[in-house]
Amino acid sequence: MNKGLIVSCQALENEPLHSSFIMGKMAVAAKEGGAVGIRANGINDIKEIKAQVDLPIIGIIKKDYPNMISYITPTIKEVEELVASKVDVIAVDATVNQDVEFLKSLKKLYPNQMFMADIATVEEGIRAEELGFDYIGTTLVGYTEQSKGLNNFDVLKELIKKSNKPVIAEGNFDTPEKAKLAMEFGAYSVVVGGAITRPQLITKKFAQEVEKAL
Repeated sequence: MNKGLIVSCQALENEPLHSSFIMGKMAVAAKEGGAVGIRANGINDIKEIKAQVDLPIIGIIKKDYPNMISYITPTIKEVEELVASKVDVIAVDATVNQDVEFLKSLKKLYPNQMFMADIATVEEGIRAEELGFDYIGTTLVGYTEQSKGLNNFDVLKELIKKSNKPVIAEGNFDTPEKAKLAMEFGAYSVVVGGAITRPQLITKKFAQEVEKAL
């Protein structure tokens, strides 16, 4: 992965831009804007983005299973699909919600594959480093029960201080100023998603401010 801005180009099935074609074009736009990497969800989107841009890709597969909290690349089935797609980095939920034996097995099964740990607390980040992950991402800060109330900048700063692996700032770094500050703190890269690639959310922010003036 390159240092700098990584743009998350994702649209789920219930979202207006759900389309591999559109995500491919979104990746092209991200590259033109200065992105140095892409985060993408699903094999079809990854294939299309790889065909459109030559940027490194962090690949995930979001999948819900009954009685399972983890949904970001949650089982070995999704990992195998991503490995076969030849994606540069595979991100998985590496919080305490995920089976630690599954996390331990990844580098043993695929020693040449780069893996990113999506974590929610400093302790989870340190554990992920011990388990052999190549990158640590603050992706799930505030989204899990154990991280409710935590500040993403606080977790980022503490992880950078304690970890020997590259720490990627991700999760609510949703303004240019926040992204810049994350890099100044020492983040290896910063991932920005909805603030760039989900126009319905961007529009909502504008609409809410305009309505205040009505």
